[in-house]
Amino acid sequence: MKNIFITVLLISASSWFVRGQQDAQYTQYMYNTIAVNPAYAGSRGVLSIAALHRSQWVGLDGAPTTQTINVHSPISKRLGLGVSIVNDEIGNGTNQDTYFDAVFSYTIPTSEEGKLSFGLKAGGHFLNIDFNRLRNYDPSNAAVGQMNIDKKFSPNFGAGIFYHAKQFYAGLSIPNFLETEHFDSTGSSNSYLAQERMNWYFITGYVFDINPDLKLKPALLFKAVEGAPLQADISGTVLLNNTFSLGAAYRWDAAISALVGFHLNEKLMLGLAYDREITELGNTSFNDGSFEIFLRFEFFSERRKILTPRFF
Repeated sequence: MKNIFITVLLISASSWFVRGQQDAQYTQYMYNTIAVNPAYAGSRGVLSIAALHRSQWVGLDGAPTTQTINVHSPISKRLGLGVSIVNDEIGNGTNQDTYFDAVFSYTIPTSEEGKLSFGLKAGGHFLNIDFNRLRNYDPSNAAVGQMNIDKKFSPNFGAGIFYHAKQFYAGLSIPNFLETEHFDSTGSSNSYLAQERMNWYFITGYVFDINPDLKLKPALLFKAVEGAPLQADISGTVLLNNTFSLGAAYRWDAAISALVGFHLNEKLMLGLAYDREITELGNTSFNDGSFEIFLRFEFFSERRKILTPRFF
């Protein structure tokens, strides 16, 4: 079991510490859009607070976990502001990344229903790498002579565009432009532990009215980063009475997922997702799949009720 953990952790480390550190992964990306596209800020028309927790590869000691908190709101008819916090961890603290970003958007009406938003985000992230934790599993597999990285801050900025109408949306974004390198202690300019890479996101979806009580909501996410295969997530959910949603998703050559959503009331929504790997990792006895829980709360005043429900 220990050797299996070390193998998986080092495989993960080869992509996180050497070839290119990727952004956190989400199955419920359609509800967590601001984490990857700053142009989404304020698009819901109210003050919106959302939190998400993801536990990946449950059953594997030291598997990745991710938490996000997003707050955003319109401050005028065209301006939106927000804050996004993402914490990503692997190896029980061996590697930890915490991102803090301020988000700004500017919206231009393009038709009676359509709106085009431009977004910017600025902030940075703290990187922690603790090789002592890796040595606790197997000293022979730890990186010999490497110095820990303790809360190293790296500034960054990103941008995106987002179009939405009553039933359609699409967005393109780069959350982080700067490709910061975190060098090791050997003094060699060609050796480093981690490098942040520029991730491209394209997200789109549509809401089909099947009948007054039933809607179909397909969604698509493409994610591209140098040094890793193109990631494609395809999902489809049905919404009953604007209250309960049930759906499935497929991550290309990686996983299949089930999604459930509950609009507990006008202000509060709960979402759950379960992923099952379709790779060799998913067939192992220690991998019980990945779980996500999402919670969103929105503030409405008595004078500002939603006349048309927002489905994304």
